[in-house]
Amino acid sequence: MPDDFTLARRSAMRWNAPLDETHAALLLSRLDVEGGTVVDLGAGWGELLIRAVETTPARGLAVDTDEVALDRGRRAARDRGARVEFVEQDAATWQGRADRALCVGASHAFGGTGQALAALAGVTDRLLYGDAFWAAEPTTAAVDLLGDDILTLPALLETCRATGWRVLHLSTADQREWDDFESTSRAGRLEWLLAHPDDPRAAETREWLDTREREYVTTYRGVLGFAYLVLVK
Repeated sequence: MPDDFTLARRSAMRWNAPLDETHAALLLSRLDVEGGTVVDLGAGWGELLIRAVETTPARGLAVDTDEVALDRGRRAARDRGARVEFVEQDAATWQGRADRALCVGASHAFGGTGQALAALAGVTDRLLYGDAFWAAEPTTAAVDLLGDDILTLPALLETCRATGWRVLHLSTADQREWDDFESTSRAGRLEWLLAHPDDPRAAETREWLDTREREYVTTYRGVLGFAYLVLVK
């Protein structure tokens, strides 16, 4: 059973992406789930998937390798009466077809953006896809921190077309969504630190929190964007 330090890592996060309630509702309305099967590849704890199916006859399947996140999702789905199965599996190895699919912030599981979009084209004809892009010219420090495989938004859309997708809906995370995402990604560990100042892990946790905050505000705030695409074939 994970201890409270492990559970604190993402405990303050609603979902593991820069997204607010209004934006999430818009994306799910564009995904247009009516029934059948909805798969979320790289689901984490599957909050978007649960919302996609809980008021419909649809059934959900959440696929991820994070056991702690999957357990959180199972509890949430059970408590809310959502018909979602959580499976511990590498998203890129899942094979099957679904009426709708989600893949938000999980292109790395497939080896990158192009590989993810190509693989997902074999899964469904309607996809909610979320991925990072450069919203401004990145500095060397940003590339060193985040990698050199991030695309610009025009290049991301061209990659969608090249892999057989058409863009039904496009929106991007705004600055408030980003700030809330970054803040909540640290908040769980900060609350743990305040409650356990003398724990042997306290100094390392304090350093991690300070480093993450500095990296965000000095290196990629306003530079890294996040796009939400509802794609169809």
